Amino acid sequence: MSSDMKIDAKALGKTAVLMGGSSAEREVSLMSGTGVLNALKSQGVDAYAFDPAQRELAALKHEGFERVFIALHGRHGEDGTVQGALELLGIPYTGSGVMASAVAMDKVMTKRIWLAEGLPTPRYACLTPGEQTRERIRTVPDDLGLPLIVKPPHEGSSIGVTKVQGYSQMQEAVQLAAGYDPEVLCEEFIEGEEVTCPVLGEGVGAQALPVIRIVAPEGAYDYQNKYFTDDVHYLVPSGLPEAEEREIQRIVVQAYRTLGCRGWGRADLMVRASDRKPFLLEMNTSPGMTGHSLVPMSARAAGISYEQLCLHLLAGARLDSTRPTSDA
Repeated sequence: MSSDMKIDAKALGKTAVLMGGSSAEREVSLMSGTGVLNALKSQGVDAYAFDPAQRELAALKHEGFERVFIALHGRHGEDGTVQGALELLGIPYTGSGVMASAVAMDKVMTKRIWLAEGLPTPRYACLTPGEQTRERIRTVPDDLGLPLIVKPPHEGSSIGVTKVQGYSQMQEAVQLAAGYDPEVLCEEFIEGEEVTCPVLGEGVGAQALPVIRIVAPEGAYDYQNKYFTDDVHYLVPSGLPEAEEREIQRIVVQAYRTLGCRGWGRADLMVRASDRKPFLLEMNTSPGMTGHSLVPMSARAAGISYEQLCLHLLAGARLDSTRPTSDA
């Protein structure tokens, strides 16, 4: 990020900050996008808000936008669809390309790739619509143990997630998750500490930022606690032993590269209390940029301001078909 001193905000051209959108995370996206827009403007970037739920993406081309900062979260923003549209329009954008965005948005596909690469992730069962019978649902705790986590594999921000303590809760938990996603992901619960670790860059140049340890009330790091309360404590520095933090960073960078991510991302993990082994939960390719968000918090601990971070990410905007510049 030393190259930030050389970033010429005016040379970045007319910039659209995509925010809002039509996913279940619209509200969070509007908060992220507003923060990014204000930061870019404060650095002299010619930036404008653009809500794809209210305007056709083709307008970006007609109105002469030269690059896009994606501050959308969830479906139609983080899943490769907007990235594909911007590829067709020929407008460089921040973050991962089409394939990495699509794969990372699918938690089941992500886990398959990580397991194939020997990366640690909790054991799981994926229930397709045809497998969501009372009989099949009843057998899941036999395979994964209790408690376990039930969630929609294509949503973020802890939407539709249940921590199941007993067999009697399974049907309701699957029904809740199925309301957001046809498939339902059931995952072994890792008892321990929740941590998150952002990554900046691409390929061999990808680097992990400081690890954040998350301490939530009764361990309930849910949608409400993530965005709308101050009850959650985020510890950065994490307070973890140095060797443990380094190992988490190593695994996260490997997980990021394995999925083909670029620009930036943030991995969420659990560190098992019994043996201190880290387990990857998911990779976010369009992380939050709100006042409560974790990437800016970690960047700040590394000496990178929110404004610098936004400018750096925008300078690295590109298309799948172009090679990274020295800035990216």
